Amino acid sequence: MNIDLDKIKKVYFVGVGGIGISAIARMMVREGKDVCGSDMVASNVTEELEKAGVKIDIGQSFDLIPTDTELIIYTIAIEHYDEGLLHKIKTSGIPSITYPESLDLISTGKFTIAISGTHGKTTTTAMMAKVTIDLGLDPTVVVGSILKDQKSNFIRGKSKYFIVEACEYRRSFLNLNPNILAITNIEEDHLDYYKDIENIKNAFRELALNVPEDGFIVCNLEGENIKDVVRDIKTTVIDYSKLINETPSLKVPGNYNRENAAVAMAISGILSLDRDEVKESLGGFSGTWRRFDFKGETQNGALVYDDYAHHPTAIKAVLFGVREIYPNKGVVALFQPHLYSRTKALFDKFAGAFIDADLTMVAPIYFAREEKDESINSEMLVDAIKKNGSKAVFLENFEEMLDYIKENTKEGDIVLTIGAGDIYKVGEMLIKK
Repeated sequence: MNIDLDKIKKVYFVGVGGIGISAIARMMVREGKDVCGSDMVASNVTEELEKAGVKIDIGQSFDLIPTDTELIIYTIAIEHYDEGLLHKIKTSGIPSITYPESLDLISTGKFTIAISGTHGKTTTTAMMAKVTIDLGLDPTVVVGSILKDQKSNFIRGKSKYFIVEACEYRRSFLNLNPNILAITNIEEDHLDYYKDIENIKNAFRELALNVPEDGFIVCNLEGENIKDVVRDIKTTVIDYSKLINETPSLKVPGNYNRENAAVAMAISGILSLDRDEVKESLGGFSGTWRRFDFKGETQNGALVYDDYAHHPTAIKAVLFGVREIYPNKGVVALFQPHLYSRTKALFDKFAGAFIDADLTMVAPIYFAREEKDESINSEMLVDAIKKNGSKAVFLENFEEMLDYIKENTKEGDIVLTIGAGDIYKVGEMLIKK
């Protein structure tokens, strides 16, 4: 389907509360288009979109879409959880594309820098955005979080550069044809869609083959699962691991963030940016929304942070990072597992991910796009965490969590809400106003 976005004036977004698709809604509002959208629940993202000028419907039905809509952009998640709605969209006569397909249209004619990987892609994209803005490249940016300096997940630039976070879910990143592709790492995830790690590697391999021969792939050649992806590739491959020891002192903690900075430095080298200026820019990077994000203090003086980590490796890394900067503090983790399929497939890894927490409180599984699975639950995970030598407790709801935290934390403790669902709301309720 040939779609000229410049000629489209009225757009409707299905699943507009998604952190990626919401960036496109912001972009189109700024272009003067009439933008509407729907999502199943209200959230911080939908509230900010309304402030930006997007008309939001809460709920999901084809009847919400105005008849004079010229283009529908929808989240690929509905292909999994609402086939009826998808069928109505496809047979409506209104042109429609997925969010990943919209990225392909936006990137046409741009010099595209795509940041992919199981972990770290959001932070790395944000770092790359800061560097290129600070050094005057004026990029357009789509990132899967809110950039603190811009207070947005979208930056409208005027240059040829397009920096985009490339998500592997349902192979959505295959819509991109990047000039520079970064792969931060590859691990098992999204196992509600992918069969196994080989299936995941095959998807990344397809993406790598989308890079032209005169392009570049930035990765860690010693990283597990990476070698098969770039094997015999004709594109120039650059190993970012050689730059980790050259990264500047960062405001954000953890070795994983030094690795993210090394990726940004490697890409900056390809762009021939001044190394000292790049380091200075990275040294000033303060993070993004829901990535070790400081929220405030509780009434009894505990410090509250929030992190989007929802994979065992990411959880382990962020807790290790907390210990790195607060070695003598009590650390309390509030974890909300995300998806039955992920919790079940990575169960043993989750059980060992909380070793650096003094206490882990586990909420019920946030199952989002899935049907309920009675064969797995948070109580099972709590038992497994305990068997790994960590203190853990299951709490039925956020109110119970609030009471338990107040009784089990003291001044100076670190409280960290962890997960991709709505666990961050507990932290917001804890904070002393």
